[in-house]
Amino acid sequence: MLEFASLIKDIHPGIFVYSIYIKEDLDGDQRAGFFGNVDEQLEEVAQQLADVDDLRKGFDAIGFSQGGQFLRAYVELYNEPPIHNLITFGSQHMGVADLPACKPGDFLCRAVNNAARFGVYTAWAQNNLVQAQYFRDPAQLPAYLATNHFLTSINNEIEATINTTYADNFSSLSHLVLVLFSQDKTVVPKESSWFGSYAPPEEELEGRRNAEEKTIIPMRLQPLYLLDLIGLRTLDERGKVFLETCEGTHMQLSTGCWEPLVKRFVGGRVR
Repeated sequence: MLEFASLIKDIHPGIFVYSIYIKEDLDGDQRAGFFGNVDEQLEEVAQQLADVDDLRKGFDAIGFSQGGQFLRAYVELYNEPPIHNLITFGSQHMGVADLPACKPGDFLCRAVNNAARFGVYTAWAQNNLVQAQYFRDPAQLPAYLATNHFLTSINNEIEATINTTYADNFSSLSHLVLVLFSQDKTVVPKESSWFGSYAPPEEELEGRRNAEEKTIIPMRLQPLYLLDLIGLRTLDERGKVFLETCEGTHMQLSTGCWEPLVKRFVGGRVR
């Protein structure tokens, strides 16, 4: 984050850059990316941002991986101070349908995956494992809808608890930039970065190339888009949603990918 902040300052000299954290110590902050209650973390972040004088009039925001999804949740739930332009890189806006692969030697990631496999939709997992709180398996939608409290909420998927404020807040964005990584194997399916998801098994389309291929429901065919449950359709119809692609694997950020977006959508005006 410090390196990326420095690169942004090179592009926009004099810009104020703030890096969100959950824990002040590095090890604790890393652990908070795996263990914790996302709703509680968002509440802490909202208060943290409200206390930063330089952000009082609003700001542009960049979120990497799950950080982008959580910034989107911040917009819907709080947005005070408001986000103007939001860029998310490889973020799981429609959740993940499989646990992400762990890098060699990443024992924290493996510990979380092992715990999740014992019951991703248990009350304990849904309150304590960050990745479980956006795990959305199309083959287990009833269990997901019954137990998940984070992703179902910010996507307004449960009719009885639809919150119209989310759509009002989200559609207030000046621009939304959704970046997908072309070879992403961490976000499954990778189209989740563009609000896409796997279709439930009973809705799989005929004519697939092979048995392993799964049908993707793209953003503009999602119920949350068609019914404008979070304001995404309103934004899109205003021409304010940009679907971008970075070539490479998850978070493989080449300069040619991120720099034009930072030049255009960060710094107070769109170029």
